Amino acid sequence: MRPRTSALVVAACAIILLLPGSAAAIGEGGERGSGPSGNTDGNGKVSAGVSQIRISQVQGGSSGNRGNLAPIDTDWEPPACWYEPVFTPEELKEFVDRTGGHGDVGIHQSWYGKGLWTDHYRDGEVQDNMDDDRTEAEGYKNYNIGKGGNFWRSVAPDDSHPDSWDCGRIMFWAPDNQVPQIPNAPTPQMLAEYAYEHVKVPDTEVEVRPQTKSTVNLPTWVWLDKGKFEDVVVRAELPRTNLYAETTAHPVSLTLEPGTEDAETFPADGTCRINDDGSIGTPYRKGSADQDPPCGITYLRASDKPYQLSASITWEISWEGTGGAGGDLPDGTFETTQDMTVQEIQSVNR
Repeated sequence: MRPRTSALVVAACAIILLLPGSAAAIGEGGERGSGPSGNTDGNGKVSAGVSQIRISQVQGGSSGNRGNLAPIDTDWEPPACWYEPVFTPEELKEFVDRTGGHGDVGIHQSWYGKGLWTDHYRDGEVQDNMDDDRTEAEGYKNYNIGKGGNFWRSVAPDDSHPDSWDCGRIMFWAPDNQVPQIPNAPTPQMLAEYAYEHVKVPDTEVEVRPQTKSTVNLPTWVWLDKGKFEDVVVRAELPRTNLYAETTAHPVSLTLEPGTEDAETFPADGTCRINDDGSIGTPYRKGSADQDPPCGITYLRASDKPYQLSASITWEISWEGTGGAGGDLPDGTFETTQDMTVQEIQSVNR
């Protein structure tokens, strides 16, 4: 990774680069400029931290409290960076003329000053990419107007992530209806992984009997009525390409953690399968207090303060996308906790 320049140096460069005819780039030490490189045109087209990917939750999880899934595989991460189309040649020229050339040409490189943009994209001047080999980016004549196509730029949700440096090319042109054949170009799987981060699932507060207060050595029944859990589907589409993916989260099981080692779970491993109708366990019926529930807990010791009963749903994740592509992604979980007070029944021998 290239060393980062200090904020003082960056600020000084920002002033210099606003002068006419300047042809250097802010951020060449790895630090993005401190000027107005944000989403100034309202469409995310000037900030490498804002993606054009469109997200929609097309099924499930649309009401009540919801939250994001946590991958069970803690080593798995969504993509750190990728490239996507942001400007036609005509749009790029209009942006440069309108803003005077203030914005990001890559994740770690921002140009402030119209001369930077016109030198490279209008007048054909070669510039450096921000990759490890410091390759050269050939310039363009008159923004490639008349050739169609789009200018592509790198995107990173978190530019401090070390892998964001893998997308080091500055903004480049590619023909219409063509995804560049380069590392970190978008794919249906990449979109599916991006969509994973946007899956919202319902919370997992469960029904229990007795409610909130259990009795030592008597089973606490745990269940959820049918229809509580259903598949959640999130679609990700990348404009100006034909790429899309739909990521599906399918609920499969509920795992109970009593909040104390002085407890037994039913089943013994604490994992209750979700039924075909979306229900979990069996509702408590009067007269069932001395029976073992299909899903539940028996606390073995009273609590001075409430135990924290944890209930987490495991979701299997699959995806499908452009051209019939598809596959699986790591399972995810979403967990909530609720108070459980456990009492002892006092008896007197006569």
